[in-house]
Amino acid sequence: MSDYTKRTIVKEEVPSQHLQGTRSVKVYLPPGYNELVSYPVVYCQDGSDFFTMGRIATIATELILAEGMEPFLIVGVSVERSKRTSEYSATGARNEAYKRFFAEELIPFIESRYPVQNRKRVIAGDSLGGTVSLHLALDYPDLFPHVLALSGAFLQPTLEALCLESDLSWLNLWMIVGLEETSVETHMGDIDFVHWNRLAKDAFEQKNARLHYCEKPGVHTWGFWQKELPDGLRHFFPTVGL
Repeated sequence: MSDYTKRTIVKEEVPSQHLQGTRSVKVYLPPGYNELVSYPVVYCQDGSDFFTMGRIATIATELILAEGMEPFLIVGVSVERSKRTSEYSATGARNEAYKRFFAEELIPFIESRYPVQNRKRVIAGDSLGGTVSLHLALDYPDLFPHVLALSGAFLQPTLEALCLESDLSWLNLWMIVGLEETSVETHMGDIDFVHWNRLAKDAFEQKNARLHYCEKPGVHTWGFWQKELPDGLRHFFPTVGL
């Protein structure tokens, strides 16, 4: 297991006019990283949580070394807790600015420094992080056709946005929700994530999205999501053999 916990993570500061400051990101480089090779990338909302509680770097290393998964980079984007809802919620005051930062500033920054041009991008998030990931995909389908959602907060504004879409056959979406997430306490009140994810699932199917949807026993915590991350990553990255 020691090989799986060895990793290279680079810290970057991304300047942003849209957010009027800089945003810290962590960039995971896979085993055997070579600047002459072009890599796909997983972009994670709540970047610090994905690396610490989600253990995504260790999981990725294990999948690459033990299962022969296609190597990929991970970009974990930090967020201030006090601004998270404002940036991630579909109706948040900073949501539009955050999405423009992500598409217009973060992506060019990463692709100017790492060999990832013209390759697959997966955008991942938990809860409201899943919400903003999906809305980024809807706003920028050419940039983000692949979405990994861990108990996404797909509430009424998201369903209304999905209703406006005529066709989502371009969208490749992996989503999971825990069956015990029927009354999750949030700043917006108690939310039944199972109910809202089922409604979103129906909307995705009606719009012909390429969808992998799963419900499993679990609660709205990283203890649940960490266990499901390997399957989510397997959905997007093929095994190339050892």
